[in-house]
Amino acid sequence: MGDRWRVEVDRKVCIGSGMCVGAAPDGFRLDAARQSHPVEPDADAAESVLAAAEGCPVEAILITVAGTGEAVFPPEE
Repeated sequence: MGDRWRVEVDRKVCIGSGMCVGAAPDGFRLDAARQSHPVEPDADAAESVLAAAEGCPVEAILITVAGTGEAVFPPEE
């Protein structure tokens, strides 16, 4: 993909399902409270991270292009 992404998890929305960790084990971790957080908030674009965001049951994962803030997921309407 070539881009750098800024990955954020809205911890007020996250329900700790762990689906993100299953989809992108190198991209996400669950803390002791079972809240998700990105391993690296600024990282190279990766299909697995996008799949994790798309598969989040409560859409708690936000991805933007680092530097520009352009939405990757959820896409701007």
